[in-house]
Amino acid sequence: MTRSQLTDAEWALIEPYLPIGEFGPYPGRLREQFEGVVWRFRTGAQWREVPAQFGAWSTVHNRFRQWRDAGVFPALLEGVIAEAATRGEVDLSLVSVDSTTVRAHQDAAGMHLAPDVLDALEKAAEAEPGKKGATRRDNTDATTPDATTPDATTPDATSAAVSGVDVVCDGKPLCSGGRGAG
Repeated sequence: MTRSQLTDAEWALIEPYLPIGEFGPYPGRLREQFEGVVWRFRTGAQWREVPAQFGAWSTVHNRFRQWRDAGVFPALLEGVIAEAATRGEVDLSLVSVDSTTVRAHQDAAGMHLAPDVLDALEKAAEAEPGKKGATRRDNTDATTPDATTPDATTPDATSAAVSGVDVVCDGKPLCSGGRGAG
């Protein structure tokens, strides 16, 4: 493989973010090792398949782990975004979050809200212009509120509902973890 992974201009931007320790790689090998990391993630190959031109695969992997643990990659990302911003080339409207990395806890399912609490939350959401939210689902299995639940028409019903006072789970107010163990 004779093609370099990075151009000289790209390397000039990246190099200041890579630490060189007392016993770190020589600057000539630093670029090769970084390009080995780029090659590995660009191809999706295993570490053992990193070509020898980047150095020993275990050295490239160890260097990656050291850089990861030292926080080099978040700092590099911020630096590249800052450099692009100074050039007027940044467009953060294209940034998105991959939904496969966003997970809900296993106890996140199964919480029931009293109907008046749900109405109060919807009214609070409608009162804030420009805010978007989920549409209301008909929650027929929710328990009816007791006498201590404020009416949705009272002035502080919204604040009481938002503060979590009226949360009902498995028929019990304020149970923990969504399993009725409260």
